[in-house]
Amino acid sequence: MGRVLVARLDSMGDVLLAGPAVRAVANGRAQHGGSTNHVVMLCGRQGEAAAAMLPGVAEVYSWDSPWIMNPAPRMTGPHADRLIEYVRNSRITEAVILTSFHQSPLPLALLLRLAGVERITGASTDYAGSLLDVRLKPGEDFPEDQPEAERALGIAEAAGFRLPPGDDGKLRVNSVAEVAALVGTEPYVVVHPGAAVPARAWPPLHHAAAVELLQGAGYRVVVTGGPGETSLTATVAGPSALDLGGRTDLATMAGVMAGADAVISGNTGPAHLAAAVGTPVACLFSPVVPAIRWAPYGVPLELLGDQNAPCRMSRARVCPVPGHPCLDSVSPEEVVAAVERLISGVSSFSTHVSTRRKARNR
Repeated sequence: MGRVLVARLDSMGDVLLAGPAVRAVANGRAQHGGSTNHVVMLCGRQGEAAAAMLPGVAEVYSWDSPWIMNPAPRMTGPHADRLIEYVRNSRITEAVILTSFHQSPLPLALLLRLAGVERITGASTDYAGSLLDVRLKPGEDFPEDQPEAERALGIAEAAGFRLPPGDDGKLRVNSVAEVAALVGTEPYVVVHPGAAVPARAWPPLHHAAAVELLQGAGYRVVVTGGPGETSLTATVAGPSALDLGGRTDLATMAGVMAGADAVISGNTGPAHLAAAVGTPVACLFSPVVPAIRWAPYGVPLELLGDQNAPCRMSRARVCPVPGHPCLDSVSPEEVVAAVERLISGVSSFSTHVSTRRKARNR
């Protein structure tokens, strides 16, 4: 059994999207007799809870990256040494660095080399020299416009790792909590109004109106949110929806998502958590990043929002266009109609996984 580090230094959603790649690394290499690997997941503090829930992860180490985190910690000798010493003492000999299109694996590869890691795989547009043993060139060795889960799996495959037979490559998590005592046993729809950055948020009063319309149509509504979002969830839930703002850890939220008939969410971590437990998503998606890469993966999906709005591909954290037209133009009635299509089963199932499998097997 080898000890392999898989790095995804971003937030919860990014870590969840790395799940298929992690399972491939844990599965090992066929030429090595099918022996499995001990996977150490390296992530930032925002992704730590998600990493602990991924099948195939044996160990999690949290380290805040100065070139990924926002706000970024200072890069000091002691900060770098903490990671180097951990990797060296953990006897890790191989690493797979997972990144998005705008990120470089090279700063981490340098630190891992200093820690003694013998073989490192990553995708880099820049010349990697001796920092990467296996280097994929984005835009040449693989297309950039593909789902993040498939990009990550492609990097793991370039390192020689494959998913085990029968693994469909979808997102998965362990540790889904039993939540009947919290949400009851009647069917419900989850509304998650929060977003990591303002540019990806649908207005609170639009959410509140959608909740009222859903309840008027006979749906029971559960509103979720983190500890810092209790004022938002109270506004959205109103007097009659179940407000779980600040009342769930990640495993409990996974249970809430798993029990829902559908989830309404922006492009934020809980949308990917819903996908990881197999629940359909009505996603209010701001095109500041491309939906082909970042939409909820492998589940029935309704994509809402103007994907050709002027903010397209800007990666803006605060909307650069007056009036936030990409999302503010979506009406509560449109969101309710999307939920009804999801629940009735007439929405298109995400074909990302099946398309990729067919292409690979030709």
